[in-house]
Amino acid sequence: MKQHRGFTLIELLVTIAIISVLASLAMPLAELASRRNKEQELKLALHQLRTALDAYKQATDEGRIAKSAADSGYPPSLSVLVQGIPDAKDPKGGLIYLLRRLPRDPFADDQLAAADTWRLRSYASPPDNPQPGADVFDIYSKDNGTALDGSHYRDW
Repeated sequence: MKQHRGFTLIELLVTIAIISVLASLAMPLAELASRRNKEQELKLALHQLRTALDAYKQATDEGRIAKSAADSGYPPSLSVLVQGIPDAKDPKGGLIYLLRRLPRDPFADDQLAAADTWRLRSYASPPDNPQPGADVFDIYSKDNGTALDGSHYRDW
């Protein structure tokens, strides 16, 4: 009597059914992990940019960055934080660098430049209606989505 080795059709169908159930359970978890990762990146980018904005203001208050009487003491653009600012107290004319590179909003379109992924708030604009202006007092996400904790990304 010959013995046939291999799987029967029923065994193959059961195996495929089990794998498809496991895959359907794993997909939402992978999407959740990806979203959570983007939220962490957004928090880190906001922290880095806001720290650099505060460092610029502090350097201005200390007299290391020259400003006119009409200036608020905040940078005129985000790119200044990377390009460098002349140090008013350095006789050799050195530059103050506050960021190595400008972080991107992870929820923004990949086609945009890093500076264009953020909404800007001027020092002169009210907190309940942030508007861009002559300086950059604060930044926030352009994404109107809701975070996993129920808050809006633009409110972070």
